[in-house]
Amino acid sequence: MIEILPILLGGLLLFIYAISRLSKTMEDISTEKAKRMIAKYTGNLILSIFVGMALTILLGSSSAVIILAIVFINAGTMRFRQAIGIIMGANIGTTFSSQLIALDVGKYAVIPLIIGLCIDFFAKRETIKKYGNALFYFGMLFFGLFIMEQSVLPLRDSALFEKWITRIDQNLIQGTLIGGLITLIVQSSSATVGMAIVLGKQNLISLAGGLAIMLGSELGTCSDTLIATIKGTRQSLKAGLFHLLFNFITIVTGLLVFDYFLQFVLLVSQGQPLNNQIANAHMIFNLVGVLAFLPFVNLTEKLLDYLLPEKLTKA
Repeated sequence: MIEILPILLGGLLLFIYAISRLSKTMEDISTEKAKRMIAKYTGNLILSIFVGMALTILLGSSSAVIILAIVFINAGTMRFRQAIGIIMGANIGTTFSSQLIALDVGKYAVIPLIIGLCIDFFAKRETIKKYGNALFYFGMLFFGLFIMEQSVLPLRDSALFEKWITRIDQNLIQGTLIGGLITLIVQSSSATVGMAIVLGKQNLISLAGGLAIMLGSELGTCSDTLIATIKGTRQSLKAGLFHLLFNFITIVTGLLVFDYFLQFVLLVSQGQPLNNQIANAHMIFNLVGVLAFLPFVNLTEKLLDYLLPEKLTKA
């Protein structure tokens, strides 16, 4: 463990840093476009879900998209109702990164690293440089994953690690809490799900354990969006609470029907390796969660409006 941890943490830190910088770079490139999309398409719930999905795939982070929506709410350019679809769409969009992580592309990460670095060095236009930076951080993200994959190989022979993983498999609540705690610490659900996929790729975790950690990551990711609502408007606070409530309800439901969920993932993922099964589970869980929650959106909105009414302004 002493030999593994520094390399594992190094890969994880690279991954988290790459996600952060990639999100920031893509936000710089597309903020104006994002504003126009939000203003034009978020009046309708279904359209706003697709906008949330598209922006999350573009920015590479569901938290970045939801925080962006909260910023717009505080600025008065968006209301809570419009943010609901963005939040739900962001939950679906973040599964795109899981599918990428499940692909065995880490060994080729050096290619976007080199191309991105060359663009940054030789490009004269600032916009082109930003695209080069985005490509570089994209390569760094997968290079960090590759380092993590290599670092955990010795764990196959670790009796202590096997015992710890067995606990997660036997206690879904404990596995979910561990996933939530990891996400709280690293502040990235993508990193947590990425770690589960990496462990799955090396057959160091079962599908049940990977799903439990994935469920926990969905709850842990609410922390940074709630922090973003501090000193914000009532509208932004309701958006943060909706994100928490939506994720909490879908997680509890997922745990209640866990065995059926696991069997459905196996049915959909026939013949695919474990890492792909975990990535598929992440996509299925969020997609089904959004579809199942759609009939209750108006009720949830009314509940939050009742609990957090707008402050009356003095004439």
